[in-house]
Order: sequence, then C-alpha cells, then structure tokens
Amino acid sequence: QVQLVESGGGLVQAGGSLRVSCVASGFLFGNYNMGWFRQAPGKEREFVAAMPWSTSSTYYSEDVKRRFTISRDNDKNTVYLQMDLLKPEDTAVYYCAAAGSGLYYHSHSYSYWGQGTQVTVSS
Repeated sequence: QVQLVESGGGLVQAGGSLRVSCVASGFLFGNYNMGWFRQAPGKEREFVAAMPWSTSSTYYSEDVKRRFTISRDNDKNTVYLQMDLLKPEDTAVYYCAAAGSGLYYHSHSYSYWGQGTQVTVSS
C-alpha cells in the first residue's frame, strides 16, 4: 500500500522557518521524482519544489526560490522542505507527491500524493 505522510506543519511568524517532512512507503522511493505542492484557500494547487530521483538537481517556483530548500534521504524514504524567510502568502496546505516520470512542475505527472500538512504564516 502506497503512503506519503507529511508532518512538521504549523503556525509561524513572518520571517520564521519551518521544515516539513514526508515519509514514503509502498513503492521504490529511490526511483521516483519527489515534489512539493501547495494549495491556499480559494486557489489552485501550485508547484513549489521538486527533486528528481536520478540527480541532485533541484527545482523551485519563482515564489520560493532562494527561500525554500528541498532535499531527500533515500535511505529513510523521506523528502524534506526547509522553508525560511516565510511570508504570509506562503500560508497553504503543503503536499508531497511522487512521480515516476514527466514534467516535474506539473501536478499531473505525480502518481502518489500525501494528505497534506497545514502551514500558517502570521504577519
């Protein structure tokens, strides 16, 4: 059974930091591209960051570039998103997802999704 379980969300003041984690099970984690997406109330789900399985390359949306860092530990089947210099507009439910292939920034490329973790940034 495939599972992606996020944790680490919460309430933080603007300018603060949070790290969210996602533990995967039920599939070959090391063979999947991993991504983070977010969805704010009344908005569509949007790409945040991704890390392919085959390289150490990382990809970010323009909104979070230079503030967020994605990383993965294949031994622990875990992907992380370190979020620094948080802004109120970063408030959203954050989802991790796994893709076997496809465009890393496109949600339709991802086969497996977690349930999400809420991140709230107060001003």
